[in-house]
Amino acid sequence: MEPVILVIILAVAVVMTVSAFVLTRRSGKSDLEIERDATKLAPPRAPKQPPRPSPTTKTAPTAAEPEAIPGVEELEAEPPTERTKPRLRDRLGKTRAAFTGAFSVVTGRGKVDDETWDELEEALIMADVGVPTTTKVIDAVRQRAQAEKVNDPERVIELLREVLVQLLAGSDRDLRRAASGPSVWMFVGVNGVGKTTSIAKLAQREVDAGHRVVLAAADTFRAAAAEQLATWAERTGSEIVRGQDGADPGSIVFDAMSAASTRGADVVLVDTAGRLHNKVNLMEELKKLRRIVDRTEGALCEVLLVVDASTGQNGLTQARQFAETVDITGIVLTKLDGTAKGGIVLAIQSELDIPVKAVGVGETADDLIPFDPEDFIAALF
Repeated sequence: MEPVILVIILAVAVVMTVSAFVLTRRSGKSDLEIERDATKLAPPRAPKQPPRPSPTTKTAPTAAEPEAIPGVEELEAEPPTERTKPRLRDRLGKTRAAFTGAFSVVTGRGKVDDETWDELEEALIMADVGVPTTTKVIDAVRQRAQAEKVNDPERVIELLREVLVQLLAGSDRDLRRAASGPSVWMFVGVNGVGKTTSIAKLAQREVDAGHRVVLAAADTFRAAAAEQLATWAERTGSEIVRGQDGADPGSIVFDAMSAASTRGADVVLVDTAGRLHNKVNLMEELKKLRRIVDRTEGALCEVLLVVDASTGQNGLTQARQFAETVDITGIVLTKLDGTAKGGIVLAIQSELDIPVKAVGVGETADDLIPFDPEDFIAALF
């Protein structure tokens, strides 16, 4: 009986195996393909969600980058908090280093001799004070030292400081204003010295003081100059009068003065073409602009020559040439914080008797500050 049962069990197993094989062949799919079909029929998985920020995390929207304006110097953005005026002492590190290095050598010697005067002379020349002014200063210090019979190097340094303060003293460094009507300040200088930026900074200072400012875009010689000044007018809250490219600068100055009178403006800042002092036609045009402003008696209060301090003695040459053509009333000295040639201030005052009225010591609107001789000398020592 047992063999019969075993045969029946084997027969059933064979029949089941054959049936499974036949079904698989009919479907035409392997086990792997059947598994893939099952995957396709499965419901789709939900996409992974990004993790939610914690309650303390703030997601700020991404601001679009402002489009750069070619040729426009960018003033550094200022915080909304109360602004602190810069000090010359904090911004004249490079020029101060040119002086203090020599001072250390002099005081370290312990006595006053010929090498003392050589060291001081070299320090002044390296700071671009210039040979004529250096000779004048050293002679004055030596005379006082001999009169006082000084043999202490520390006292020599004190005498030098006193002579430099005296050299810069006595000049009117305030920006003058008209007794009535708008005050016209004309800016002259070569390209690249920071003239446009200086106009913007002075405009901002006047607007902050509650004055109404009109900018005259009289530089029609250089492409896009009017667009640049228009950008500054918008940023500083000033008004602008401009013409077409190549228009007569004289007509723009005339229109700006008329607009200023009509609108009750306090100051007109005139941007002129950046010109080389050896270009006769451009210098003659500058004289013409001045004559137009002079038609209104007392309106022209300042003709400010903008000079790049880092050019040193070249800046002095520019000042001398401009002064021969136009009556320069003051100097705006830019980039003083980035150069060791700050001694140009002394050379301009001594050789040309033109006061430095404002100095640029940085990129923000507050970094064009009135020039204070005592602060300047204190910063050097």
